Amino acid sequence: MAAGLGSRFGGTKQLAEIGSNGEAFLDFAIVDAVAAGVNKVVLIVRSDIEADVERHLARHHHDVEIAFVLQDMHGPSRNKPWGTGHAVLAAAPEVDGSCIVINADDHYGRSTYAALAEAATDLPNDRSLLAGFRLDQTLPEMGEVSRGICGVDGIELVSLVETHGIGRRDDDSITATDPAGPLADDEVASMNCWVFPHRLFGDLESGFAAFLAEHGDEEKTEYLLPKIIHGLMATGEMTVGVVPTSESWVGVTNPDDLEVARRRIAEVRD
Repeated sequence: MAAGLGSRFGGTKQLAEIGSNGEAFLDFAIVDAVAAGVNKVVLIVRSDIEADVERHLARHHHDVEIAFVLQDMHGPSRNKPWGTGHAVLAAAPEVDGSCIVINADDHYGRSTYAALAEAATDLPNDRSLLAGFRLDQTLPEMGEVSRGICGVDGIELVSLVETHGIGRRDDDSITATDPAGPLADDEVASMNCWVFPHRLFGDLESGFAAFLAEHGDEEKTEYLLPKIIHGLMATGEMTVGVVPTSESWVGVTNPDDLEVARRRIAEVRD
């Protein structure tokens, strides 16, 4: 998913140069996913950045099948994209099987893709997978972030609570502001890195129609993957397995995060 506006970043975060050879996060994602067995890459972008993304990928990838989907050309027009559920729905014509879904501006690590691909072997049509990160491996060096905090029973996802204002405090504790309270270092956090069966596209299509009927005239309400999956879990239509990863997440929110991200990428991509 590479159609975000990057409002806090102040530009096309999807193409921010992170690696020593001018790689963006999405370049590492493509390399790692293909190494794990992915045979096609689908980039969900906006019309105004399609050409820039295409030129960038042409410089870095020559032997990978890459398709482009324009999220803003799917469904009603709106300045703000309709959300992650809508983004995945827009990719439906280019996907004919199970798929890994990620944010294009996050670095998840090589072993995360390998673990997801192995767990997805013979994936039933009523089961999804979620990469589970240790919360302390997903925090920036400075500032606060939002994370999906997971309730896990064995390997099964039982709850996913979008939690805001998470940060490391001066006493080395981790707390959140909404819902407010302390969090443990080893809480399981979702970084929006999923495996979905193909049947999810049908669920997304019917759900988006209902979403538009209720929220179609709102400028900012989003059709979000975690909420959709939670609904399918609640009705017993989908189970979600949590695939643990020991990788450290790397990402940027603001321009000031770039140098930290470049340093951390140099450490993990050597």
